[in-house]
Amino acid sequence: MRYRITFVAGLAVGYVLGAKAGKQRYEQIVRTARRIAESPAVQETAGVVGAQVSGASKAVYGRVAERMPVSSLKDFLARPTEEEAAELHGMSPDGRRGRGSGLNGTDPDTGSRGPGGAR
Repeated sequence: MRYRITFVAGLAVGYVLGAKAGKQRYEQIVRTARRIAESPAVQETAGVVGAQVSGASKAVYGRVAERMPVSSLKDFLARPTEEEAAELHGMSPDGRRGRGSGLNGTDPDTGSRGPGGAR
């Protein structure tokens, strides 16, 4: 059935594009196509097909989500880089602990800015 509809649609498009019947015939074809597209039977069929496509897309999404959870990409992108991880743990990127290596230049152990550093 699907192939028949596709074939008929292809014939109609080919005729419209290749016809030399003039503007009147073209407008007649357009009116007929609009009437067909607006008919309740076609609208109902389009609704059914849309629901089937929606159901199929949900099934595919579910299968993909089983194999690769969506959160895995989010978790991967949320991971800190080596430099960010070192800064969060109070170390310089080369692995040494240093004064002012915490967030905002604070010492991660005491929370202060070191000697003479006002908070």
